[in-house]
Amino acid sequence: MQEPSGPARGQSLVMVSQSEGVVQLSLNRPEKRNALSLALVDQLRQTLERLRHQPAVLLLTSSTPGMFIAGADIAELGERGEEEAFRAFNVELFDALARWRWPSIAAIDGPAFGGGLECALACDLRVASPKARFAQPELGLGILAGAGGNWRLPGLVGVGIARKMLYLGEVIDAAGALSSGLVDEVCDDPVLCARKWAETIRTKPWRALEITKLALGAGGRSSTGLIDTLGQAILFESEEKQARMQAFLDRRH
Repeated sequence: MQEPSGPARGQSLVMVSQSEGVVQLSLNRPEKRNALSLALVDQLRQTLERLRHQPAVLLLTSSTPGMFIAGADIAELGERGEEEAFRAFNVELFDALARWRWPSIAAIDGPAFGGGLECALACDLRVASPKARFAQPELGLGILAGAGGNWRLPGLVGVGIARKMLYLGEVIDAAGALSSGLVDEVCDDPVLCARKWAETIRTKPWRALEITKLALGAGGRSSTGLIDTLGQAILFESEEKQARMQAFLDRRH
C-alpha cells in the first residue's frame, strides 16, 4: 500500500509504502534531487511522528532511482538567518529519525551531500549503490555541518577521515565509504538489499530490537551538539555565508 504523506494540497514530498513490519519512506522532490527544503523536512518529520508507535523497520530512500539527498536547498538556506538556525529544523528532523524506536536503514543511490549525509548518518544502517557519493561541504558555504556531521560522522569513520571531509570538503565514493565504515554494504540495488535486511530484522522480537537500539545509543551526543547550534546561528548572519551561497547559486545557473 502506498500513500502520500503531508497536506492534501501541494506536492507529496514523502511517499509511504508499508508492508508487514517494514515502512519505506521515499523522498519525492526529484526536480531538486531531494534537496532538503523546509517543506520536505516538515513532511518527513510529520510522517515519522505519525508512524512512530507502529513497530516497523524503517527504510529511507528516494522515489527516483539514482538519487538520495543532494543536500540542503541552498537558495532557501541562503535566506535563513540566526533565528532559523537556532530553531535547528534539520537537527530536529535527524534526531527524530535517530529516535525511531526500531532499526532504520538508508538506501543511498546517488549523492548524499551535506544534510543528505547527515540524514543518512541518523539511520542505524546504510546501504549504497556504486553511484553513491558522500561529502560534508558546509564549510565551503560559510556554515557548519551542524546537524550531526560534526559528531555522528567521526563516530563512524574516525576523526581523521572526518577532518578531511569537513576541512577539505573531500568527496568519498561508495568503495571508500565501505572501507571507512561510513556505509555497511555496497550493492547495485540498495533498496532491494535494504529490504532484504529489513525482512531479516523484522523477524526478531520488537521489544528486544528496541532495547538493543537503546543500548547501542546509550553513549549519546556530546556537547558538540550545543556548539553546533550556537555556531550555526552566528554563521547564518555572516556576510561570508551570504556571499558563498550566492556564488554557489550563480555557478548552478
